[in-house]
Amino acid sequence: MHNNSKSESYAAAGVDITAGYRAVELMKKHIARTKNEGCLDDVGGFGGCFGLNMAGIEEPVLVSGTDGCGTKVKMAILLDKHDTIGIDAVAMCVNDIICCGARPLFFLDYIACGKNYPEKIAAIVGGVAEGCVQSGAALIGGETAEHPGLMPLEDYDLAGFAVGIVDKKKILDNTKMHEGDVVIALASSGVHSNGFSLVRKVFDIDNNNPKLYEACEALGGKTIAETLLTPTRIYVKSILALLEKVNVKGISHITGGGFYENIPRSIPKGLTAKIEKSAVKVLPIFDLIAKTGNIPERDMYNTYNMGVGMSVVVPANEVETALEILKAHGEDAYVIGEIVKGDDGVVLL
Repeated sequence: MHNNSKSESYAAAGVDITAGYRAVELMKKHIARTKNEGCLDDVGGFGGCFGLNMAGIEEPVLVSGTDGCGTKVKMAILLDKHDTIGIDAVAMCVNDIICCGARPLFFLDYIACGKNYPEKIAAIVGGVAEGCVQSGAALIGGETAEHPGLMPLEDYDLAGFAVGIVDKKKILDNTKMHEGDVVIALASSGVHSNGFSLVRKVFDIDNNNPKLYEACEALGGKTIAETLLTPTRIYVKSILALLEKVNVKGISHITGGGFYENIPRSIPKGLTAKIEKSAVKVLPIFDLIAKTGNIPERDMYNTYNMGVGMSVVVPANEVETALEILKAHGEDAYVIGEIVKGDDGVVLL
């Protein structure tokens, strides 16, 4: 704690620097959970240091990713529940870099808030730490910025940055994909962190619709609000295990843009992923969004993951092995399509 650092003038302007120091003290126990062999110092310096272990890596390539939680943060604020939104921030970054085959090394977060409430900030970072533990990344630093006048006192936004490593020869190369390869789905935990601007409109979230907090039969008795706040699933450890045993041809993280934007990103020119819609295990929350908002099916598949958080392309003769590995690591994995000739990138039939 910085006992000599206090500015009454700055506090009168809306920024309490001592609250920042208290928040750091409260979050240290969460950060300690994420430490791995690369961590070199404690939080509180001007930069996070990380030592690279190159054992078994011939040509190391660093892979980076940055993202936020979008307007899903609004749900955390409305529910005054801040201990899981940090998982989303980590997931959005590490799920991206694993698509290259990269193992996450470390993570940094950035929180902008109207007012620094130390316990709230510590809860947010606690979620970040949980996401880091789930992905094997170390939380080596971050920033909390108090922005009075720029945003309401109770509001905040959260973003993150992840760095991973992969041997150059093991970077996923979709040029080896060919007709007859199979597309496997890894189930999502819900809406994840995309399409919340539309979700907010459909459920009138900005006006704090009371129906958000009522038990919903279509959601198994859960409320819409708690269902929407379900954190994004992190697939890192499952995918790393899969890469060790299976010839993975391509991976897509199904985020904003849904099937139509994300699946083609892992498919080379001249090939198309043919997805059987009847095979997709659509989660109830997506049916409810479509029904409540009268949203066309194509728009749903072009906005949301629909229950598929990640897709993986493998050779047909390795499908059973892939499914066994993924299921052994807790994934609900199943076949949703195949690779065919064509230039559409993806077609849903």
